[in-house]
Amino acid sequence: MALTREEREKFLAEPHIAALAVDAGAGRAPLTVPIWYQYEPGGDVWIMTGLDSRKNELIKAAGRFSLMVDRLEPTIRYVSVEGPVVETVTATGDDLREISARYLPAEKVDGYVAFASASHGEQVIVRMRPERWVSSDLGSV
Repeated sequence: MALTREEREKFLAEPHIAALAVDAGAGRAPLTVPIWYQYEPGGDVWIMTGLDSRKNELIKAAGRFSLMVDRLEPTIRYVSVEGPVVETVTATGDDLREISARYLPAEKVDGYVAFASASHGEQVIVRMRPERWVSSDLGSV
């Protein structure tokens, strides 16, 4: 059964690992990769990626991307959202700390931030405005 707007936004706001998909060009399937993301109900979704990454280049070319998150327990539930890129900006240390704290235990955040800052190169924040949603909870039928 499809989720209500409130249910799907609440679910997307939880810290799931997303599958990001973006058009990879003629003759290619979409690039689909796991990614951390940030979302607050009613707002834009944002991801962080390398400035020179293939992901960022494909997102720039396509002008849009999609994310899909799911869970298996206590019921099978998923939310997929897609929309246009509305902003790409240079990521800050605060952005890296925010997204790291969403996914990692508190005691591991500082170490990860230090590692990522030193080894991941220049990062950007890509913001997507959700336009189309697909969602379901297969346990509610």
